[in-house]
Amino acid sequence: MNILETYRNLFNLKGKVALVTGGAGGIGSAVSEGIASLGAEVIICGRNKKKAVDVANRIKKAGGKIRGKSLDITDIEKTNKFVDSLDKSYGKIDILINCVGTQIEAPAIEYKETDWDKIFDINLKSAFYLSQAVARVQIPKGGGKQIHISSVRSKLGIHRGYIGYCTTKGGMNLMVKQLATEWAQYNITVNAIAPTFIRTELVAKYLDDPDFYNPLVKRIPLGRVGEPIDIGGMAMYLSSPASDFITGQIIFADGGVTACQ
Repeated sequence: MNILETYRNLFNLKGKVALVTGGAGGIGSAVSEGIASLGAEVIICGRNKKKAVDVANRIKKAGGKIRGKSLDITDIEKTNKFVDSLDKSYGKIDILINCVGTQIEAPAIEYKETDWDKIFDINLKSAFYLSQAVARVQIPKGGGKQIHISSVRSKLGIHRGYIGYCTTKGGMNLMVKQLATEWAQYNITVNAIAPTFIRTELVAKYLDDPDFYNPLVKRIPLGRVGEPIDIGGMAMYLSSPASDFITGQIIFADGGVTACQ
């Protein structure tokens, strides 16, 4: 094989099957576009089936191999059955990218137990049991790749009511390191992408507030917030053979903000 072709194949996902949870969101859709562009067959899912199908159809029209399905990953039993059904249909799940996450803002002194439990269920508990379900498919098939979307708020506090979000994303980072350590023997790599604010619907209200946006951008060395394609590109790398020696890492896609805070 030509030596240059060897390097080109580092970013070839043809023949790979990828599951993207939260794949219809701002980050999830960009991630799905990115790995579909490398040839992966993608299954995107979310609680809103119509939204997942609409995103899948848009990517399909551009030439991607993709399907949209419904899944609420907070229902652990249904998640296990869903993953099993994918294994039966496709024979494998090479790549998992978990883009599910949410935030309930309130001062720590006032934070409700119901909100705390909801954030933990969505951001952390579900992430682990999803990883577990996929690992049970990947282990007998010789391995695979798992990627979770974390946040700079896993490392940095903020002068707002982010106690639930920061705590769960911090927990996710150590979960990634632990799973990477345990599952390396099975050739499963586990990593996380930790963005700063990415211009999506989830954080639009913050980015539209000049009192929030202007100080935020001033603290970011590259002078801007992130765009979904910034995360899509990183997901392409972590999904591809180019990252085969990378595991247990939290990659901060943050314009340099964690380098100087």
